[in-house]
Amino acid sequence: MRIIDKTPWQDAQGNIGLTARLQGTLKYGLNWYGELEAQKAVIAQLDRMLEKGFVLIRNFTLPNSEIILPIILIGAGGIWIIQTTNVKGYFEARGDQWNTISNGNSQPARVNLLKRVLQLSRAFQKYLELQKFNLSLPVEPVLIASDPGAQIESLRPAVRVVRSDAIKQFGSSLLQVRPILSAGAIYDLADQIIDPSLRKEEQKPVSRAQAIFQASETPQEFNPSELGFAFEEEGSSDAKTIPPETIQPGPANPPIPAAKRGIFGMSTAQSAVLAVMLIVECCVLIGFAFILYQFQ
Repeated sequence: MRIIDKTPWQDAQGNIGLTARLQGTLKYGLNWYGELEAQKAVIAQLDRMLEKGFVLIRNFTLPNSEIILPIILIGAGGIWIIQTTNVKGYFEARGDQWNTISNGNSQPARVNLLKRVLQLSRAFQKYLELQKFNLSLPVEPVLIASDPGAQIESLRPAVRVVRSDAIKQFGSSLLQVRPILSAGAIYDLADQIIDPSLRKEEQKPVSRAQAIFQASETPQEFNPSELGFAFEEEGSSDAKTIPPETIQPGPANPPIPAAKRGIFGMSTAQSAVLAVMLIVECCVLIGFAFILYQFQ
């Protein structure tokens, strides 16, 4: 399987250093790094099963927005938008509702993971439409829980929900989908999704009359405000939340007033996160120095 990794803050080797991790945590929330690890675990399993004929695009940011698509999986028979999560506990996926279960009682979770992946799928479909990708391939939203500690009861969920012990079964089902595209077409499609200008280079010259007739078919820029819905903005401090990958820029999300900012323009929560991570790093360095001193 070909993997195209667009994850922000990581180096050429795919590693995220301390400084980058601090920056990513401050921007995307406390659970950002944990979600990246969940992605790695799921991708590793899929990579062992899906060989040639599949392309996986990781953490692709839609142009002119801050909408990050966690995983785009393209195969001969379909396209899957996959949201991974590292949540633990008991959950219920009923329709488009994502609930937590405690002592036999069900209540809405702080972050609705089902609606989130549905919104990501809709945003991606809008992007494909604007870029004039006239595909006959279906785009299916999928939620995958990477941690065995997540027990999920599915009752006709609006998206496909896959538990950690069913990832292999999910991969096998992808291999059985009726193929529509060739391997070469899949690779070209993945490259053109990331860089739509590649499609323009492949277009043949046309006459002036044809150009006027096809003017309405010219690819347009992606504008998040035209999606027809606003992405959710749940808090990121809860252990079950996912990073705010899909926050829509614009008037709907006004900046925090300066009066509420703390040190270096950061909020109180961000300053606290930074302080804790710096303390942990200092403790690690002190411990390492002590071990070196003992062996001298």
